[in-house]
Amino acid sequence: MVKASNIKVYAEEYHQDMETDTVFGFWVYLMTDCLLFATLFAVFAATPQMPNEYGVMPSEIFELELVMVETGLLLASSFTFGLAMISMYNDKLKSVFAWLIITLLFGFGFLGIEIYEFIHLSHHGSPITLNAYWGAFYALVGTHGLHVTTGSVWMCVMFWHLKRTGLSIPNQTRLSCLSLFWHFLDLIWIVVFTMVYLLGVL
Repeated sequence: MVKASNIKVYAEEYHQDMETDTVFGFWVYLMTDCLLFATLFAVFAATPQMPNEYGVMPSEIFELELVMVETGLLLASSFTFGLAMISMYNDKLKSVFAWLIITLLFGFGFLGIEIYEFIHLSHHGSPITLNAYWGAFYALVGTHGLHVTTGSVWMCVMFWHLKRTGLSIPNQTRLSCLSLFWHFLDLIWIVVFTMVYLLGVL
């Protein structure tokens, strides 16, 4: 006869294996996402700067100061997410909620600035359909923004999971995967900021 304690041990080992497989599978997904962004970066790098409808070059209309604020918000959100993960490891549910809310607000701030930038550029003669350069610009920056939007929605769903079952093992795994995703977006944005904006204004 199998003892109840043995069943509990087997169940815990099974769940641990499942969580390990989930995290590994998410790493595989991130690698495929790297290929997507590598393709977008390659297309953008191969496309020379072209003037907009008014003959103005991209380097003359990029608002670098605003983009730096945008970058600061995303970097700050990565830091606050790290604090949320530390709170999770210390089993502090309220702190996890607090840091995730701050992270989400930073993410919304980032998206708000990006939406403003797209509207501003479009209204000043640089729509996505203008030429190859602007098409590549919107595709690269917009794809990253879409990922940040996805991460923000995922974070909202996490609030529901945490409220319902607290810091359970499945929720810790979900948070770990979301943390990987969010930090990945941070790294991608640093490359975007450097390649599109910093090098673009030189």
